Amino acid sequence: MKKIDWKDLIISILVPVGLGFIAGLITKDFNDFATLNKPFFAPPGIIFPIAWTIIYILMGISYYGVGNAKKSYTYEIQLFLNLMWSIIFFILKWRFIATLLIAVLIFLVVKMLLEFYKIKKWTAYINIPYLIWLCYALVLSFSITILN
Repeated sequence: MKKIDWKDLIISILVPVGLGFIAGLITKDFNDFATLNKPFFAPPGIIFPIAWTIIYILMGISYYGVGNAKKSYTYEIQLFLNLMWSIIFFILKWRFIATLLIAVLIFLVVKMLLEFYKIKKWTAYINIPYLIWLCYALVLSFSITILN
């Protein structure tokens, strides 16, 4: 078993967690989730930062697990689009475009999981909650778009 490079692991985790934090800061004054008409299956707002923090940590661990030598542009693109979703949904209020973006994210995350799986299976498996969350987010975003 390879020795853990704690510095690389921490950086790999801090990048997605940091981007999620930045997205939260950028959109906090525009976040109208509490005032939107939502479907019955919408979670309380407090669930989102908890779920995303866990997902971002898992993403960072998996990225570390595939190794820095295996540059994944799919990982980086989906991470960027993930950040852009908050801006499109909350600041620009382009709900339908944000919903389409989630569909693109699902495609990219599946592609990323397949890439990671070829390198180390566990790095794909720990991203399955992310994929499930995105599928849920797609239905939720589409429902919010329709209801508002």
